[in-house]
Amino acid sequence: MAGAARTLFGDRLDLAAAYAELLATDGVVRGLIGPREAPRIWDRHLLNCAAVAERIPQGATVLDVGSGAGLPGLVLAIARPDLTVTLIEPLSRRTSFLIEAVQHLGLAKMVRVFRGRADEAASGSTGVGPLSGDVVTARAVAPLDRLSTWCLPLVVRGGRVIALKGASAAQEVAEHAQTVARLGGGEPEVHRCGEGLIDPPTTVVEIVRERVVGSARPKAPKRSRGAGSRRR
Repeated sequence: MAGAARTLFGDRLDLAAAYAELLATDGVVRGLIGPREAPRIWDRHLLNCAAVAERIPQGATVLDVGSGAGLPGLVLAIARPDLTVTLIEPLSRRTSFLIEAVQHLGLAKMVRVFRGRADEAASGSTGVGPLSGDVVTARAVAPLDRLSTWCLPLVVRGGRVIALKGASAAQEVAEHAQTVARLGGGEPEVHRCGEGLIDPPTTVVEIVRERVVGSARPKAPKRSRGAGSRRR
């Protein structure tokens, strides 16, 4: 595990260790990480998330939906200083932790925190948007159909959604591929990140946004026959 950590984080391993300490202390106290998860922060969380960096292009803008304690968004920002990352999270106690973590780790120049839902970020309804990115990530947020509804509107055309999934990835793709297509996404693909480095590898479902699908405009109510000829 130490070798994998050095490979994935490089000269920013100390920064990753500082974040791991935050998760194991404040993260547990604030209920963001379960007490039983603390001994497994490196293998179950940090390395699992950092492996996804291999799927993200150089210099990309990344939006992390349902960021929670910063997984995977904050991990990716640590592992990849070339990325610009926005952590999207609606709950106040979580965004407070994220803001403090970003400041504590000295990442304020490359990471920002947006408090709100994904649809609010996409529409700009909170006055801070609309937001969009080359890549949108999500981990343990929702099934693929709902996740696509929230995430695809945040991706630029030609960009991609990268959803961290478990053993159900292939089944979700089979069940929800048609919904993804209706939302403008291409055929979902399953990839395994960190093969030969971490065990098990991280399973992700990747969806390219092939086209922009606008919301249908409501039809105007029909006028009665007499209304059109009435003079004013």
